[in-house]
Amino acid sequence: MRVVLIFLSFFCYVSVLAQNYEFKIALLKYKGGGDWYANPSSLPNLVKFTNKNLGTNINPDIAEVDVSSPEIFNYPFTHLTGHGNVVFSAQETQNLRNYLFSGGFLHVDDNYGLDEFVRREFKKVFPELDLVELPNNFPLFSSYYYFADGLPKIHEHDGKPAQAFGIFKGGRLILLYTYESDLGDGWEDKQVHNDPEDKRMQALKMGANILTYVFTQ
Repeated sequence: MRVVLIFLSFFCYVSVLAQNYEFKIALLKYKGGGDWYANPSSLPNLVKFTNKNLGTNINPDIAEVDVSSPEIFNYPFTHLTGHGNVVFSAQETQNLRNYLFSGGFLHVDDNYGLDEFVRREFKKVFPELDLVELPNNFPLFSSYYYFADGLPKIHEHDGKPAQAFGIFKGGRLILLYTYESDLGDGWEDKQVHNDPEDKRMQALKMGANILTYVFTQ
């Protein structure tokens, strides 16, 4: 399985550059009562923006995949969001760990209210690894668009500064956690939150950076 996923990841990287191979990204479904389905227009809009402005060829049809499913290995990039509780069973914990250690990537975007649950559950997935804050000069913030101040602040929430955290394995970023930023709300259709256009562009450009970094790191 590990060889298959590495092979898939390599071709996904090639597709970003050659624009001749279509692949899908996936929204992660989880249990616990949290709204994993929040921001339904966010990922399609991000893919549309990235395809148009970076010349990628990502399938605009976003997949939905359970944490426990072997189908997760078909998607080199997965995304998790919501406002509430997140609970991983022992089987889900192991499946997600295998996926991320085998070449997969997960972006967790706090849609306000996820923080305590994300930190608790991912400590179950990676008891030996810690979330570490990414500095403003981390390559993610200049992989295509330049963000001198790091992760942009899109929505106020608690008024805390936006922070990006990561989990690394063997020097590879396998999980990105964006906190107090709410990129997903910025990716949504304009009428959903009525964000100023510059805020939406900040969010979409940061999302494009994430996809670029994942497929070129």
